[in-house]
Parts: sequence; C-alpha cells; structure tokens
Amino acid sequence: MKKNIITLSLIITVMVTHGQTAITDSEVFATTDQAVGNITFTNSGDLVYSHHPFFAPENRVMIMDAKTKESKPFPNKAWNTPRDTDDNFLSNVLGIRNDKNGIVWMLDMAQRNNVTPKIVGWNTKTNQLERIYYLPKSSVPKESQPNDMVVDTKHGFFIIADEGIGNGGDGSKGAFIIVDMKTGKTRRLLEGTRTTLPENTPTIINGKHLAVNDKDLLVGNDGITADANFEYVYYGPLNGTKIYRIKTLDLVNENLTEVELDSKIDTYSEKPNNGGMSIDTVGNLYLTALETKSVAVVLAKDRSVKTMTKDKNMVWPDGVSYNHVDGYMYVSAAQVNKGAVFNNGTDQSTKPFYIFRFKPLVKGVSFR
Repeated sequence: MKKNIITLSLIITVMVTHGQTAITDSEVFATTDQAVGNITFTNSGDLVYSHHPFFAPENRVMIMDAKTKESKPFPNKAWNTPRDTDDNFLSNVLGIRNDKNGIVWMLDMAQRNNVTPKIVGWNTKTNQLERIYYLPKSSVPKESQPNDMVVDTKHGFFIIADEGIGNGGDGSKGAFIIVDMKTGKTRRLLEGTRTTLPENTPTIINGKHLAVNDKDLLVGNDGITADANFEYVYYGPLNGTKIYRIKTLDLVNENLTEVELDSKIDTYSEKPNNGGMSIDTVGNLYLTALETKSVAVVLAKDRSVKTMTKDKNMVWPDGVSYNHVDGYMYVSAAQVNKGAVFNNGTDQSTKPFYIFRFKPLVKGVSFR
C-alpha cells in the first residue's frame, strides 16, 4: 500500500509539473450510436446500460458484451416494446444498478407511456424476472422524476433520488423515495427541503445555459451513492454546491419526523454541478462534472475536490459506476445538453456516443 501511495504521489507531481489538472487519464472503452445514460454490470463484467430517455430511444436498456462490444436489448426485445395489453415493459429508464445477487435493477420513470413507475429486477443468473416494485402516485407525484438509486441489500431498501423535474417540474419538489424490499412499501421523504432542492447555480456548458424556453433548468436531488457497508448515503442536487450525507439507518427510520431527519444530515463537502456518483473502498467520491467534460473526485482524507479525469469528448458525463470484474470506473458521455429540448427543437447531438473508463485511486465499491 505504501508503495502504491508513493507511486500515485509521483504521478500527480509529474502531471502538475506538466500543467495537467487531471489525476489520471481515461480511455474510450466503446462507442455507441445512441446516448448512454447510466451503466451497470453483470457478474461476468458485461455492461448493462440505459439509453438516455431524453432522446426517446426505441430500446430503453441494452447489454454489451465486454469482449466483443456488441450490444442487444436487455433483458430482451419484448421488455423494450411498449404495448396496451399489459405493463410488463420498460417505458423510460435512466437509473440502473446491479447487486451482489446478480440482479440488475432498472428504475422505470414511466413518463413515455400510461403505466405506473416501477423498479424492475432482472436476475442475470437465471435470465428471468426477479420482481417488480411499483411506485404509487403518493410517492411519485406529477413533478416527480426518480433518477438514480442505491440498492441497499444490507438493510433491504431501495433509496431513490428524485430530481423533481418531471412534467415541467422546476426542481422544487426534489425528494427521496424509500422502497422496502420485503414489503414493497414506499415513502416519499424530504421533498423540497434544504438538501434536496436545487441551488440557483445554472448549468453552463461552453458559455451556454442549460435552459428550456429561456428558463434555466434547475435539477433537484440527483447523484447518490452509499459507502461499502451501507453506513452512509451521499447525495446532492444536480444544481448545487454541496454533497450531503446521512446515516442510512436514519434515512429509512419511519419513527423520525422530517424535522428530526433533517437535523441528522451533514454537509459533507463542496462539489460542482454533477450527475452520477460512485465511491471507492476508502471513501473517495467520484462524481460527473457536467460543465467541464470531466469526472471529479472528493478525497476522503480532506474532502477536497479534484479533477479525476477529463476528455474533450466527455460531453455531459452522466452515470459513473464501478465494474467489480475489471477494476475500472465507467462513465458515459450522453450529450444531454445537445438534445432538442435545450436547442429550440433541434437535436444537435453527434455520433458516436462514448463510454469511457478509468482506474479509481483505490479499489472501487462493488455495485456502486
């Protein structure tokens, strides 16, 4: 370990000497014809990823063979085909995570079809449906946009970050949604409170504001992850300057009032406007820095914010997640800011879309 620390220190020193700001380089793992949102993995290390719903993709979720780089609909074409006879299909998916049991959990926001939002679990070991958890209107109101989640297999909960920008929402109803894995019971927490609300820090890329009809889009509770032991949940609004953390057992405790719950939240560190979030085994946090084509890292030793890696083609880095098979962090470049909704109805995105990977400072946490 001491040798590794010395080596890392030398690398950083050399980079600073040569005027570089990133701690490490990223590499292009693969390219695709459609925008990739979030990425997760099978037990063998193949990529399962969402096509970003902002671009209304035909196939909502895909699986990519890590060796051949060939992709096909996940879990199959039928689940990616809307129909009126039943709702056993994916409407629009962004958040996606795997777990220690080989189950890929897909968070279906259900905004493209008249179906109930849900979490769909597909068992990649048996290649069959594991379970569906439905999210009722009491937990997912009109302005809701459940975006990303922690799959807490230790305590038995899904902890969902809700951006609050669904159906014209302005982020003011950002919140948490808690789902009990055993009972399926759902609860909506901390809606529109100080740590789930966006700040007035507009997203600005290449000098252009991310705006709809000339109004800045401010996004609430977004990036979220948990440490190796599921002791703490880390999170923050996309548009905001702070990462917050709270003990998981407090967040899922039904006996705490919202005032009591809010009092248990710590302001953990500074951050840029960010999308996805991941973590390594010593607690370094990795978060996609949307405005600078980069991934930032919040160092556990002093909570300072550094640029981990960057690339000119990392346009709107969205999800970041750790592949426990090859030891790399993966990050998508979704080009969301180039979508039609932000450019007077004209899609300005360009092919190909990139999937990057880089080595974390130390081993990442599996299933994050």
